[in-house]
Amino acid sequence: MVYKKGPPYRVRPVEEIKDDLEKARKLYGANVRSLFFPAGNTIAMPTDQLAVICAHARGIFPALERITVYGSSRYIFNKGPVELRRLRGSGLSRIHVGLESGDDEVLRRIKKGSDSEEQIQAGVWVMEAGIELSEYVMLGIGGRERSLEHAELTAKCLNAINPDFIRIRTFLPKVDTLLLHQIRKGRFKVLSPHEVLRETRTIIEGLEVGSMILSDHYTNYVDLHGRMPSEKGRILAAIEEALGRDEGLFRSVYVGTQ
Repeated sequence: MVYKKGPPYRVRPVEEIKDDLEKARKLYGANVRSLFFPAGNTIAMPTDQLAVICAHARGIFPALERITVYGSSRYIFNKGPVELRRLRGSGLSRIHVGLESGDDEVLRRIKKGSDSEEQIQAGVWVMEAGIELSEYVMLGIGGRERSLEHAELTAKCLNAINPDFIRIRTFLPKVDTLLLHQIRKGRFKVLSPHEVLRETRTIIEGLEVGSMILSDHYTNYVDLHGRMPSEKGRILAAIEEALGRDEGLFRSVYVGTQ
């Protein structure tokens, strides 16, 4: 709803963005260490232009350690390994990708615009280019009907990518969305807190990665974090502890407005 209801997509002129960077340097000084080019899918920007603003940022912020963007797997895939390596050379160092699910049926239902094969290939190319990759997983997005398939296939997809970070989010319905309409009609069953935790357990059990797990988000029922595989047991123990709590102690499902 944020992007579909907001202003229409456009790429801002490079000179405008460079001017913003110059103003930021005057405001914050030259010792900025991290920079994020926002918008929902910055990687869709033409490679030539994105490379220019990354290089310019590196030039005026000599202490810069990281440049981050959001990116859809479809657009990452369309760029391919050569353009991704070029972006890495210009200074792009991290991409946040909404994997959401490794289940093609779930991806189709939520109109993700990409399938698991494309998501895997895009992720592998990002890693091979030397760009840090953060993949977002959405718990409960398959509803009760697809919970097991969603969990098992998401773990399989993540294993094929082996990203630097796996970030966990829990589905909450939003106003003015088709999925909320389906929930109210009884066509989509939202998972309870314990069902979400069991789905999480299935994903973690199936992971064979060296990723950092993070669940630092208000939608989640418990804070799970740790390096795989060394802290897998501790993460699973935290899930079991949470499953031992009464469900009434967790937040209720509510309709989000933003």
